[in-house]
Formats: sequence, structure tokens, C-alpha cells
Amino acid sequence: MFLKHEAENARKMLPQGPLARLLMRLGQIQTTRGKANTPIKLALVTSRNSPAHERVIRTLREWGVSLDAAFFLGGVGKAAVLKTWGAHIFFDDQEAHLAPAALDVPCALVPYRTDSILRRPKPPEGAT
Repeated sequence: MFLKHEAENARKMLPQGPLARLLMRLGQIQTTRGKANTPIKLALVTSRNSPAHERVIRTLREWGVSLDAAFFLGGVGKAAVLKTWGAHIFFDDQEAHLAPAALDVPCALVPYRTDSILRRPKPPEGAT
């Protein structure tokens, strides 16, 4: 369901979440200082995978954000990637991703709400 939705909406920009302006500003700093001269390195570490990657990439380009690395993990845990890459801070909207990463990387919960059926708790078995 999610992958089909993302494939159908690949050319539609994602809505700005609560930290979008911060991300865009960091992108501006990178552009102003030049990629080689900025202390800011940006990476995307996401549970998305193909075909859901296209919408993210198009949105970041539209926002003027250039990534130094992108990891489309398709549900694989994020903590090992963050540790290996040497992340200085990790933002995520799900505590389940933050808890393991917090052992090695400072983390912050993004206060993002959605009415997506994918985020709703499953009803108990046998319930209608």
C-alpha cells in the first residue's frame, strides 16, 4: 500500500515537516560555503526503499538540499549505519529508531503527526 502510494506520487513533493526549514537552511549554508568548505555534512538514513526513494530525492532537490550520503534501508536498522557513518546527531519521528541509535549518537525526536493508516495501531485480532 505505502510503496504503491509513493510510486503514484513520486513527482508530488512531500509536505514540509517541523524541521524542513532547518534542513533547507543547512542546505543554504552548504551552498554558500561550498561543499568542500562547509563543516556541515548531511545524510539521509531512512527506512524507505525503492520506489519510495524517488519522492524524497525530488523533494530534497526542490528544497535545495544536497546530501553527502543517502541510505535507503528498506526497514533494516538505522543504528549501525549512523555509528559507522559517524553521525553527530540523528533526527527521527519514531522512538523505535531512536532508542538503538541513542547508544552511539545523540538523537532527537521529530514531533510529527500523521493520520496515515500505516501509523495507526492494528485492531485486536477478531475486532471489526
